[in-house]
Amino acid sequence: MSVSPSAIPVDESARLTMTAVVQDRYGTASVLATRDISRPEIGENQVLVRVRAAGVNIADWAVMGGLPYIARPVYGMTRPKNPVRGTDVAGVVEAVGPGVTHFKPGDEVFGSADGSYADFAAAPEDQLAPKPTNLSFEQAAATPMAGLVAQQALRGIRPGQKVLINGASGGVGTFAVQIAKALGAEVTGVCSTRNLEMVRSIGADHVIDYTKADFTEGGERYDLIIDNVSNHSLSKLRRALTATGTLIPNGGGFGNRWFASAGRLLRGKLMFGRGSQNMSNFLVSLKSEHLLTLTALIEGGKVTPVMDRTFALSDAAEALDRVGQGHARGKTVITA
Repeated sequence: MSVSPSAIPVDESARLTMTAVVQDRYGTASVLATRDISRPEIGENQVLVRVRAAGVNIADWAVMGGLPYIARPVYGMTRPKNPVRGTDVAGVVEAVGPGVTHFKPGDEVFGSADGSYADFAAAPEDQLAPKPTNLSFEQAAATPMAGLVAQQALRGIRPGQKVLINGASGGVGTFAVQIAKALGAEVTGVCSTRNLEMVRSIGADHVIDYTKADFTEGGERYDLIIDNVSNHSLSKLRRALTATGTLIPNGGGFGNRWFASAGRLLRGKLMFGRGSQNMSNFLVSLKSEHLLTLTALIEGGKVTPVMDRTFALSDAAEALDRVGQGHARGKTVITA
């Protein structure tokens, strides 16, 4: 007698597994492996997201390598506490914890989840928001970290102020150019020759080709400099600011494997502690309310993610290498 496939019992353990990109030790992209593991369990106020796409950030590359060493007490001394890489996520709600009030299965969401390079990821409810209606899952996954860093770096900017974005063609840079323009700033983007037209097309009033000119040696002064590259000394950056200008350092500085940019930040605090100029650094907040503010800009047509390349989950190592080596133009995304 033939048996209908739907009548065949499903092994419960098989049903609750998923494919994920994992690592058992720190190192280069060669430590990553794609294999089947158990799905994450969700807590009282968590959401299980069926991942459709995951953004790739320099922070994911840094954690893969255990960099900087000083941060290992936070994410694992000898290996990552969570072996699954990835933070930015976009997908569909699969299940919710009993304390979740804003989402239900079937909702399309984006935000931050610890371990998004997988078929499923668990995320706190307060780090998710409804996916912007005018974005694909890939575009939505490209948005959370880079978009929120840019948004929060630009807090307090007033219309007419002069803003310079060093590294304007990267993930944070492309968001910063658009958000600064939406806030009414006069925006200058610094990038390589091949990216000049792209940076101009997303709203920059002025573009500087860093292979031909050094913005710190010109006569222009800026009210705010967002430095995503760390390729100029702090004293040079200070000279490019107005008398009351602000520098926001956002370069990782992972060439120093022990402290990354921590030493540079400390020197900057001492240097900027004298006088009316300011150096401001911050820890990005990934909360829902900030995602909703970003969504308003996106759905209002003021901000659109600039996409670099999309990789399959099985090619996550190549995606991380691309971002870690600084080759990405805009945002790199992995699809699950």
